[in-house]
This record gives sequence, structure tokens and C-alpha cells, in this order.
Amino acid sequence: MKKYILIMSIGVLFFLCGCHREKSNIDFSDHAATLLDSTLAYYKVPDRNLFYETFPKRDGDLVTYLAGADTIRKNRVAYLWPTSGMFSALNALLETTGNQKYEQMIQSVILPGLECYYDSLRVPACYQSYLTESGKADRFYDDNLWLGLDFLDLYKQTGDSACLALARNIWSFIESGCDSILGGGVYWCEQKKESKNTCSNAPAVVLALKLYSVTKEKHFFEMGQKLYDWTKEKLQDPSDYLYYDNLTLDGQVNKTKFPYNAGQMLQASVLLYNLTKQNSYLEEAQRLASACSQYFFENFVSDDKKSFRAIKNGNIWFVAIMLRGFEELYKVDHNPVYLNDFRNTLQYMWAHNANHNRLFEDDCFVEKKNENKETKWLLTQAAMIEMYARLARIK
Repeated sequence: MKKYILIMSIGVLFFLCGCHREKSNIDFSDHAATLLDSTLAYYKVPDRNLFYETFPKRDGDLVTYLAGADTIRKNRVAYLWPTSGMFSALNALLETTGNQKYEQMIQSVILPGLECYYDSLRVPACYQSYLTESGKADRFYDDNLWLGLDFLDLYKQTGDSACLALARNIWSFIESGCDSILGGGVYWCEQKKESKNTCSNAPAVVLALKLYSVTKEKHFFEMGQKLYDWTKEKLQDPSDYLYYDNLTLDGQVNKTKFPYNAGQMLQASVLLYNLTKQNSYLEEAQRLASACSQYFFENFVSDDKKSFRAIKNGNIWFVAIMLRGFEELYKVDHNPVYLNDFRNTLQYMWAHNANHNRLFEDDCFVEKKNENKETKWLLTQAAMIEMYARLARIK
């Protein structure tokens, strides 16, 4: 009888744990949808398929992430980078929920909006960093890579051949940014070829390998492997396996380490393992995952005494890109530890978000900053939507 009770108790425990995980996943999907509604309400430009860079909208706030000065002074809308983040967010929601309203939103808002950034005058054609109606703007290889990945993801979900064609066109632009200087690699900015960055090479590997998986064209695999080897050789820190930011043409290394750079190389390693079945790629991915956990996470105890490794404060979109790598690894090794740290961090953030509009503060995870900015960035909200949607589908 005691043995029967013990077995029943264990069964109930597993059932409750499963229900808790399922409820958590459902909650995260709801969180993503709720935040999307808030983001559309506060950032969507009336009567245009465009977004504002920040909420509240302030024309005097200049962005600092360009290769040169921000020269837009009035009637400002978002640059390409945060706009592409909304594409990623809706793609993630579409894949997680299967709800066709997200595909309809991509088709009716995102894709027409992106057309406003498309520069067909310069060859090869690609997306420039600001609206073409405002004149020529710099064209960044990494900006286009994020879009290429989204077009390919949308193609895999919908079978729309136009999306595959757009991803291919973007790859043509990426290859135009490769040369033999520094032994290879992709530049960061077409107009200012001063550095080759991890952020323009690691996602190039991911895009090339994903294009190969879809098309089976050997050239994509060869380019992916070539850029992977170049990035590891030139930009990886051998002491901790993380990645430096960039290498300038005079050989100087910017040793800043960002989550998205490591995350994209993590994803690239897993993709190479999937394609080749060489254990060295999986081992590299697992080493890099451990390094990311050590460097970009910290021990944290919540107000209800729950202990976990929380994401350190910093650019939230960078972390969303890092999550893509951890999700890819989990599909192979099924180790839930790292994803649980993401999940615990984001659940804490939702429970402790004091903003009545449900928007999130920039660069802030669990550790509160001394002073919050007056504005909140579009890309922060897009990244949070993407992460909630991704975590909702990981069982």
C-alpha cells in the first residue's frame, strides 16, 4: 500500500510539473502577444507602415549606432535595424502560435514598410539604413543579414518563393562585401569599409548554412564554413571562447564582447554539427554556451527567495539573438539549464514591470538601474516579444 501511495505521489508530482511548464509556456505566448499590442499602440506611425524609433517620439534624440553621424532632424521614423526587429518578433509569434493574423501583419505592415528602405539604385540592391525617400543612406551588411534570416524563416513557414528570392538577393549583397583583405571576412558597412565585425560574419555563416539547408546548393555550405573558420581564427578569444567585436584594417582588435556575437557563432556551430555530424562542432557549441553563461549571466536571488542565473543588464536585442543560439543547441543536446535561466529572467521581468503601458526599459533585466531613460527603444520591445515567443515553444 505504501509503495502504491509513493508511486501515485510521484505521478502526481510529474503531472503538476508538466502542467506548470505548459502553463508557463502559455503565459509566455500571452506575454508576447500582449507586448506586441502595446508596441503597435505606442510605436506604429499613423497611416504608414512604419514605426517610431522611441516612445515617446522625440525628434531631438539622435541614434548612436551608425557608422557616422545621425543627420535626420525632423519627421523621424525608426531606422532599419529596429524595424527589422519587428519582423523577427512577428516571425517568432507566427512560428510559435501558427496564428495567421501574424502572417497577415507581416504581409500588410512589415514587408510594405521595409520596401521604404529598399535601395535599388545602387548595385547590388539591398536595404539601406534609413528611408530611401530621404536620400542615400549607409548600407550595413549586418542589417541586411538579420533581414535575410527573417525572409528565410518566413519562407520556411509559408513556402512563399518571393521570400526565398529576397534572402538570395541579400546573400548577393553580403558576398559583395567579402574580399581578401585580412584574409577574408565580411565588412560591416559598405560605405565605410574600415572593419570586419563578428556581427557581419557570424550571421553570414548562419544565413549561408540555412540557405544551403533549403537549396542544397554547395556554394552556400562552402561559404558558411569558410566564414566560420575565418571568424574563429580572427575574432575568437582563445582564453574563454567568446568573440571580440571587430578587426580593423590596420589589424587592431576591438576586444568588446557582446552576447549576440557569441550567440550567432553558437548557432553556427550547431548548424555545422547538424550538417556534418562532426562532434567537434557540437563540443565547440557546448563550450561557447558555458562561456556565455559565465560571462553574460550572474547569480540572482528574487524577492521570493528563488535563486537562478539571471541575464546581466545590457542591450536586450543582443540577448535575443544569443537566445537563438541556445535554442538551436537545446534541439540537439536537450540540456534545459541555460534556457531555464532565460525563462526565469524573463518571468521575473514580466512580474516586476512597473510600467503601466507594459513597455520594457532599455538595457535592464533583473537589476534595476539608478535612473531610467525617458524614452524606450522600439528594438527593446521587439526583442522581448521575440524572446517570449521563442521560450513559449520550447518544451
